[in-house]
Amino acid sequence: MKRNLVGVSMFTVVTLYVFLSFIMIILALILDFPIYIAAGINIVIIILQFLIAPFFTDLLYRIFYKAKFDHEIPEYLSNFIKEVCENNKMKYPRIGYIDDGTPNACCYGRGKNSARIIVTRGIFDLLDEEEVKSVVGHEMGHAVHYDMLFMTAVALIPQLFYMIYSIFTDSDSSSNSKNGSYTALIALIAYVLYIITRYIMLWLSRVREYYADEFSLQQTKNPNAMATALVKVGFGLVAKSDKKHSASTFGARGLFDSKTSKELVVTTNNQSSKESVKNAMKWDMWNVWAKWFEFNSTHPLISKRLLRISEYSRQYNQEPYIEFDLKQPESYVDDFFIELLIAFAPGFIFLIGLIITILFLLVTDTLLLIIPGITGILMTVTLFIKLNRVNPNKNYNERVISDLIGEVKVSGITSIPCIVKGKLIGKGNPGYVFSEDYTLQDNTGIIMLNYNQPLGIMNLFHAIFKNSQNLEKEAVIKGWYRRSPVPYIEILNMEVEGKTYKVHTYALKKVGLVLLLLVSIGIMFL
Repeated sequence: MKRNLVGVSMFTVVTLYVFLSFIMIILALILDFPIYIAAGINIVIIILQFLIAPFFTDLLYRIFYKAKFDHEIPEYLSNFIKEVCENNKMKYPRIGYIDDGTPNACCYGRGKNSARIIVTRGIFDLLDEEEVKSVVGHEMGHAVHYDMLFMTAVALIPQLFYMIYSIFTDSDSSSNSKNGSYTALIALIAYVLYIITRYIMLWLSRVREYYADEFSLQQTKNPNAMATALVKVGFGLVAKSDKKHSASTFGARGLFDSKTSKELVVTTNNQSSKESVKNAMKWDMWNVWAKWFEFNSTHPLISKRLLRISEYSRQYNQEPYIEFDLKQPESYVDDFFIELLIAFAPGFIFLIGLIITILFLLVTDTLLLIIPGITGILMTVTLFIKLNRVNPNKNYNERVISDLIGEVKVSGITSIPCIVKGKLIGKGNPGYVFSEDYTLQDNTGIIMLNYNQPLGIMNLFHAIFKNSQNLEKEAVIKGWYRRSPVPYIEILNMEVEGKTYKVHTYALKKVGLVLLLLVSIGIMFL
């Protein structure tokens, strides 16, 4: 496995740097710029980013996420990490802990001997011991495979191509260059290579995620634990239980107070829960938007990872965790193109109206105001259609999270009005002091809540003065469910223990449409 990963990664990195070197050489020849300077700048940027990033990230986590690197971890997890380190000749990583109920984990550092692994309280609240080891094993896989090194080197290449593009599209640079005739061509080539290398980078990142999963399976020898961890963290399918979580004994070791344990468990071994998982997988497997989001993501879709993990189950004497055997009832391609049309129609109408206005002005030397007026009215109509698709203001039915996650005809454009009830267990960005968003948990699962006021200062005020006060409290949320690809609810209003918080973005959108319509009509009669 590791040889295959190294081979794929080295081939990708070498190919990308050949692209970069080619552009650097062309620039040096055209602009009479010394090649060794361009190469030196390239190398210095890589080295500085590689050396400074871990320490800078440590500082960011301490300041903005209140991460603590001096907490003890459970004995079962400590023993597991030691075993993995011994088996892979790896230095014991620094473990950072964020006191937030939203489950999350990540890894960073220069390599396997300088790795840091960040985990949130939510990981221990929601996952059992085997699942926790699977998640941490996945993160250690990134360190053992030197993913931080490879992805830092690869990510630099599209950044440099975009820098070249930006320089050569700058009007001052173009006008002052003695080779100005080449600047447009160089900018175009650089931008094309930026797009190509960016998607190569994303593809390589997804490949390395699969290999990190496989590494975790090799260390834990428990594919089903890895699968259930993904279901809990990725889909949010978490049900309440009367059984106390095994992490409750962890409170005595100082990581968190056992009295605040959520007493959660995922009943993933019975048939009804497997059907819930399949239900959640439908969007990944059938909705066209899922493919698009994955193409633009550093991570594979959760459903694809689950199916791949299930393929390894028999190697470890386990039944495959999940087999997606549901039949697609219809094609969702038509919905995809309708949503694309709704999304881009206002901008397209504006562009056509602008072109017609400019052409008419050039030909007749007269500004005919009826053209921008009609353009504004048509934009108002299409924006109204889009608003009713994104924020349909009717039929707010009470729903549970597991049912919402099973909806297929939903995206960033098409929403489902809903009312959900549950507890606010953490921040949307776990631990982040300036996070205005939440994670809500009901009897069937957890989901992110998007608190999005029309002005950033309003979000900042809520994050600083209100967010933390509302955590661990029961709430009633009215809003719109979407998936892109992560399931979330945009808040319209939120009631927390009798206090109501209203989000005014939707109202402001409606006011904006009315003003646009009035201005457009007014222009036509000038």
